[in-house]
Amino acid sequence: MNDLIFFINQAVIGGLVLGSIYALGAVGVTLIFGILRFAHFAHGDMMTMGAFITFVLAGIFAATGVVLPLPTGFIVVPIAMVLAAVIALGIDKGFYAPLRARGAKPVTLLIASIGVTMMIQGLVRLTFGVGTYSFFDTEPKEIFRIVLPFEDVTRPITITEPQILLIVSTAVAVIALHYFLTRSRLGKAMRAMADNPDLAKVSGINTKLVVRVTWVIAGALACLAGTMLALDVSLKPDLAFNIVLPIFAAAILGGLGHAYGAIAGGFVLGFAETLAVFNWSVLLRPFRDVLWFEIPGTLTLVQSEYKLTVAFVILVVVLLVRPTGIFKGAST
Repeated sequence: MNDLIFFINQAVIGGLVLGSIYALGAVGVTLIFGILRFAHFAHGDMMTMGAFITFVLAGIFAATGVVLPLPTGFIVVPIAMVLAAVIALGIDKGFYAPLRARGAKPVTLLIASIGVTMMIQGLVRLTFGVGTYSFFDTEPKEIFRIVLPFEDVTRPITITEPQILLIVSTAVAVIALHYFLTRSRLGKAMRAMADNPDLAKVSGINTKLVVRVTWVIAGALACLAGTMLALDVSLKPDLAFNIVLPIFAAAILGGLGHAYGAIAGGFVLGFAETLAVFNWSVLLRPFRDVLWFEIPGTLTLVQSEYKLTVAFVILVVVLLVRPTGIFKGAST
């Protein structure tokens, strides 16, 4: 039973947390690709920028002396999401919209997004330096330990408060996005434009408004994902740059341009990475008397430092076998 709880702590909770981060990030990537038809490479740094905005707001809020039962960073994240959405609109207005007006090809927009990545990284480093920050320097990080009522169980199920908030926030964001895309007129217009931009334009859909709403949603979700990631680990200038590839892999796995596919792809990739580095010898230990081979102390598919290679492998396999992804999005 203790080994099963170890599996729950390491694989199940770890997969849910990582999958939630990937899902939130991949939704923004896939919405931008579906509407604007280019891979927005700067999305990871928008996550980092959003986390730093939240960090500044949390510092201002903490200076007021108000103490709340939830982490300050989580309390102020709705305000940060609004600011990040405005900045995302500004980035589109300043960089991508002029290129689209000149009829730039997707590869040109992709290269422009790499330039935006460098600009955001430089701005963050110029403002905050290269150090590492924590949302919990002035407040404790709650850790919940759930002890199961069994005699032979000595290990508790362990989960932190930011991890619970991350999973709950992802669920709320997914449900809200579902209702927006399926029940609102604007959401249906976004889906129509993602399916066929030319037909949507001749049908009278306000495509400029759809583009603006796309950036608002992508910017807000990027801020939420970056903040929740920083609450779970720590805040640094390259917080989300290193997970850009898994986020794109999740979007491609689910089907580019398909929001639900991005969510599914995020969780599939999160669990795949977590299970790949899980020490399976722990679960095999109760069967050591019936197995014909000796169980090694460590039995993993890949070492933890090579966890990102799982995303590479899945990305290559998807591109070779099913380029449209699970939900049959746009071909890559």
